[in-house]
Amino acid sequence: MMREWLENLSVLIAQVETGVDGPVEASLPEVVDMPMVPLAADAATFNTGMLNFIAQSDFVGKSLFGILVIMSLLSWYLIFAKLFMNISIRGRSRKFLHEFWAASSLEQVEHELVTHGATEPFSHLASHAIHARRHHAKYGAMKLEEAGSTSSFVTRIMRKVMDEETARLENGLTILASVGSTAPFVGLFGTVWGVYHALISIGMSDGVTVNSIAGPVGEALIMTGLGLAVAIPAVLAYNGFVRSNRVYLAQLDAFAHDLFTFLSTGQQVKDEAVVRSLRPLASVTEPGGR
Repeated sequence: MMREWLENLSVLIAQVETGVDGPVEASLPEVVDMPMVPLAADAATFNTGMLNFIAQSDFVGKSLFGILVIMSLLSWYLIFAKLFMNISIRGRSRKFLHEFWAASSLEQVEHELVTHGATEPFSHLASHAIHARRHHAKYGAMKLEEAGSTSSFVTRIMRKVMDEETARLENGLTILASVGSTAPFVGLFGTVWGVYHALISIGMSDGVTVNSIAGPVGEALIMTGLGLAVAIPAVLAYNGFVRSNRVYLAQLDAFAHDLFTFLSTGQQVKDEAVVRSLRPLASVTEPGGR
């Protein structure tokens, strides 16, 4: 019918071009009854996407998708929580260091710590070190953990505090590292599982076309992309937090050396020409004045 319609159309065009008068004998056939291309059916057949893939997945596919969603939510929670915590801690640390260097004596520093409390690692370290020095100088070695000289006892206390602060800063980084290293493989497993079931369903169907293969396989590849989308932010955040903690702990370690020097001599040698002085509570000596 289409061929007849085209032949009549060519005759009509020829008559118009040659200027033939009279009625045009060729008439176009009715095209109302021509079969329409089933575009709606094809559109329904190729309704692809993440939701369609999850809806057609089995228990394993849905479980893998749920695991990736939980990983993503957990990693983003840790990212924002640790980001805000680090910003807050570093702000309080800068404030304490400014007040510490501006203090006229360690008695003033101790008074400020008692008044406002130790709210970040630097003040926590200073509070424990000053208290340990005062306690050992006054009471001596009352327990096994207090054995040795006052300086060695203060050193052990400061190292213990630094280890506690290090563990607190690194809290949650293991989860970020685990998410960053395992999420791509979880997504890859979801892709393999989806492709496997897609090929089985295609093999059981009557006709096999490129469209029938590309749709299900393309949907299965979404799981790999989802795994990468979960892993990349976790890895970047982990590297950023590790770098930030390393710099912060290096500053804390330098402050610990300065604080121990203050407790011992009352001076901190900044360089060969500049000496910053601060009157200590008392010289760090063993009990009994030895």
